[in-house]
Amino acid sequence: MSSYDIVSLNDFIIRKQKDFPYAHGELSSLLHHIGTAAKMVNAKIRKAGLVEILGRSGTENPQGEDQQKLDRYADEVFIDALEASGECCGVASEENQNEVIFTETFARRGKYVVCMDPLDGSSNIDYNVSVGSIFSIYRRVTERNAEAGVIDFLQEGDRQVAAGYVIYGSSTMFVYTTGNGVNGFTLDPTIGEFCLSHPEIKSPSTGRIYSINEGNYVGFPDGIKKFIKYCQEIDPATRRPYTSRYIGSLVSDVHRNMMTGGIFLYPPSERYPSGKLRLVYECNPVSFIIEQAGGKAFDGKKRILSLVPESLHQRSPFYCGSSEMTAKLGEMLI
Repeated sequence: MSSYDIVSLNDFIIRKQKDFPYAHGELSSLLHHIGTAAKMVNAKIRKAGLVEILGRSGTENPQGEDQQKLDRYADEVFIDALEASGECCGVASEENQNEVIFTETFARRGKYVVCMDPLDGSSNIDYNVSVGSIFSIYRRVTERNAEAGVIDFLQEGDRQVAAGYVIYGSSTMFVYTTGNGVNGFTLDPTIGEFCLSHPEIKSPSTGRIYSINEGNYVGFPDGIKKFIKYCQEIDPATRRPYTSRYIGSLVSDVHRNMMTGGIFLYPPSERYPSGKLRLVYECNPVSFIIEQAGGKAFDGKKRILSLVPESLHQRSPFYCGSSEMTAKLGEMLI
């Protein structure tokens, strides 16, 4: 792509407005504000060690996990940006026990709610490992001009109108879908814009990478142990053994596997009998993206996007990736 063919994230979003006949620029504006917030978080991450915002903040999130200082910063930045958009009436964030409802008159008219994990993989921040932000957007089900309610956030994943993630790594990428394929944008620091770099991302139907925290192997279900052994067996016909790669940042692991072909697994364990990942903030948006790229995502029995959340912080087993590899896993979990 030459310098004359550069397509910015904002230009691309506007071009795609026709995909939503019920929207009149509101969704485009909302995505623009999310992109702006991502730039702010990226800037803070790039100089984190210099401004003493690495490390724990001394508080815990609703799951009892230590909140990193950057976690809290990212949460505040995204919430402020979404409220300022005027198109969002509330936010459900992994960092807050309850949904954050915007009460200003202009915000109550907003058509959308956003569910997000403002900084995924934050336990890696102190060690300069890639982290990310995850978001999903739903049309509200409560009446406009009234305050949003928890029912707006507890919708099945199939009702998402957009989902995406930002990965803060050697370069910063914004990847999103509105149900018509997946596109990736890389932040050009010289102009301060996300530019289209990975159009129409398609995940290979199979791959050679499996991503799982094998340190928890003893507590895994038998079907997962069987699949791991399958991945490690020598079989030239299926290009095994596969390669084990696990970063510990959901966005990083999923992004790599989507681009190269692979499978990500986070099963239930003795420590997390219902799985560790959150259905609303992590599993749903990632599943929407993976499916739009040609892959599959399920909880071991059911397709993730068909599940109806019962609570904001509900956990779920989670498996996603290349279609043939997830199909093989499904056979072993029966």
